[in-house]
Amino acid sequence: MDETQDTPTVAASYPRAQLAKAFTTAVLHPDPAVRRGARERSRGWRDVLAGLADGTLDIGSRTPVRGLPAWVTPRVLRGGFATGSAAAEGPLEPYEREAARAAGLPEQRGALFAYSLTEPGLARLWALLDSGRYAVQVPEEAALLTVAWLVGAGETGAALELVDQLRPFADRLRFTPRPATGPAPDPGMLHRRTVADTALALRRRRPNPAIETQREALAVWHPFGDEVLTHWLETCGEDGRALGREPDADWQRRSAELLARYRELAQAHPYCGKHRNPKQNLGVLLGCLEETAGGRPLDPRRLGLLRQAVTAMVRRRGRPGSDRHTALRQEQARQAALPSHHRLAQLVLRRLTPLPQLTGLVGFDPVLAPVTAAEESETGLPAGAVIPPAIRRVVETALSAPIGTLVERGVVPSAEVLAELVPQLVAVTAGRAYPDPALRTLMTTHHRAFSDRRSLLLLNLERQVRMEELPWVRAVAERRHGAAGAPDALAALRQLGELAVAAFPATVLPNPLIRELGVLARQSGLEVPLVEELAADIFMGTFSPKFASAAAIAAELLEGSLYARYYGIDGAAVWALGASPAAPRSGTGTLRGSGPNRGYDTNRGARFAGMCAVRAGGPTLSRSVAANGRVIEQSQILTTHNLAVLVAVVGIAPEPGWADLAFRSFRTVCRLTARLQDNPRPLPTVKDAAYAWRQMLFHLAQCPEAEQRDLIDHLPEEARRYPAHVAARLEPALAGLRLVAGGGEFTPEGTARVAGLPGPARRFLGWTTGGHWLVPDPFGPPVAS
Repeated sequence: MDETQDTPTVAASYPRAQLAKAFTTAVLHPDPAVRRGARERSRGWRDVLAGLADGTLDIGSRTPVRGLPAWVTPRVLRGGFATGSAAAEGPLEPYEREAARAAGLPEQRGALFAYSLTEPGLARLWALLDSGRYAVQVPEEAALLTVAWLVGAGETGAALELVDQLRPFADRLRFTPRPATGPAPDPGMLHRRTVADTALALRRRRPNPAIETQREALAVWHPFGDEVLTHWLETCGEDGRALGREPDADWQRRSAELLARYRELAQAHPYCGKHRNPKQNLGVLLGCLEETAGGRPLDPRRLGLLRQAVTAMVRRRGRPGSDRHTALRQEQARQAALPSHHRLAQLVLRRLTPLPQLTGLVGFDPVLAPVTAAEESETGLPAGAVIPPAIRRVVETALSAPIGTLVERGVVPSAEVLAELVPQLVAVTAGRAYPDPALRTLMTTHHRAFSDRRSLLLLNLERQVRMEELPWVRAVAERRHGAAGAPDALAALRQLGELAVAAFPATVLPNPLIRELGVLARQSGLEVPLVEELAADIFMGTFSPKFASAAAIAAELLEGSLYARYYGIDGAAVWALGASPAAPRSGTGTLRGSGPNRGYDTNRGARFAGMCAVRAGGPTLSRSVAANGRVIEQSQILTTHNLAVLVAVVGIAPEPGWADLAFRSFRTVCRLTARLQDNPRPLPTVKDAAYAWRQMLFHLAQCPEAEQRDLIDHLPEEARRYPAHVAARLEPALAGLRLVAGGGEFTPEGTARVAGLPGPARRFLGWTTGGHWLVPDPFGPPVAS
């Protein structure tokens, strides 16, 4: 962000850095697929820089691309930068070309658009609507299906109005749906990856060079080395030394054959390199064989090296043919015969090929079963060979099951991955508001596509485009019966809130998940002030009003609690700032029906920012990213970053209980603290640990006091289960927690003197403009303050 301007703008430094990074990857990365992706990103970042230079891009706006309305899905790169093109433009897709050929049309989007409005074109769209056999990858692909549905429902005027909005972009954007091989998937079954995604991941797997090197050594070079060693042993005299007697002509002939076969093996098996090393035993044997086969006698040095190599090889593994040597080689041959992961991955890929590609897998047994006898004859893999865990894990990401099952099975390892899946569930809930079956399927499919729309980098508290702003969604808005779907939406909102908090208690809810919870909240009729995590590097020095609303709910829920006392929160002041002056403090229910324009102070967002800045000890906006981060952290403390809203308004009650969530959060604090040792960039880890600590405190605050005391007493013991520096680093924070739990207070600086503690007890916060007390090695030399 350029802070020298009165109106904040986006500088070109970030796109330039990303272009340089993508260029380096495109040139140097060993994987061709990665290089291709990097070249594509390089083109995108060049487009961004060109658009910034010529003014065709307005990064930070809801309409960043000149000439494209907000409803058009832009192509967005990392960081929220629009490239200047739309996601639904570009060369015609194969399905578009096929549709044009089938209708006898020129391969042009404008021609397909016009054809879709004719009687045969509408008949094709109606057939897709009735069967549900279509897919929508970007929201625009649902537009003409919506037109067809409106015409079929007799709403010709609405259909014509929608066509008028689409027509200016008919030559440019993809408005036709893509056919699918099967009907829409079971709405209750979710998947992290499709079969096609999984097949692509398997196709990209390459043989592991280290494993293949070992396999080649066992299967090729060890047996060949034994042959060369046996050949030299034939020349041993009575003293047992190589070349103790003169080789005969037959030995020389076989020497030439061995050398010829060596050259063939070296060309066919490139992984191992030891045989090329003249200092290795096999290299010595081969080098001496070259000399003698060429009729050149060995000088004393080479002869000594040869005899030393022969003796060492026999001493190490035994003489070839001996019991010891034979047993060793048999075991090595057995290991070499085991099928490689790469070959087994190719087998699984073959099994996936005939399956529907755009859905997940309901069951794994046929895909992950051991190699069959029929497959042995087709592939050469041994029957009964088991698919290894590394490949199983790739396939299991395509499991199609209820979301709770996916979390339990470990398919969803983080809140971020959960956020990727939630749109599938939210889409089903959103679709239930449409009574018509065909329209319900269409809107459900469209919601999944819209959820993949990447967020833009926005300034001045602008809001991301919502689905209801899209013209084809507005066109059928009157067919949506919101009240009918409200109970389902509320149930889904509560289920997802409980699942996210219970599964990942130490993690703040990621922004994509918050957005989907917001969709469910609107569908349920609740006005729930869910707040996003803000980026410190583009912070504008203020907050939207919903932050103050969320803080007011938290203040009322947590008044007098361990959480409020630990962070020194003046609940009355926070509540007064966020709630309507006319609203009595009669419970959190008074806030549920209050919106930003119903009894709320429209300046409360700016005043809330001022409160956060005072608590952070600095201005509301600074040139320092860390100073801005301190302000944002205070906003998260006051709002509990959505936990209080989920408890007080949504009514979540996660299993197996708040004490368990608090304890698991502390374990995360310990794991993160363990990563600080010898960490060259410790501050991001400190921030994550402080956030997990804050989550722990909220969970603790929901427990009865006796349960709180028992858990707090147990935390030091848990910390000692980790490396010694973890407990030592966390002792100031644990002492501060015990102090507050016992009725004590921190000073305004967030410290306190505790008997028996060498240094001060501390309030654990993440952001700092200087060094952080958690970073220095507690067992290292003293650090000057």
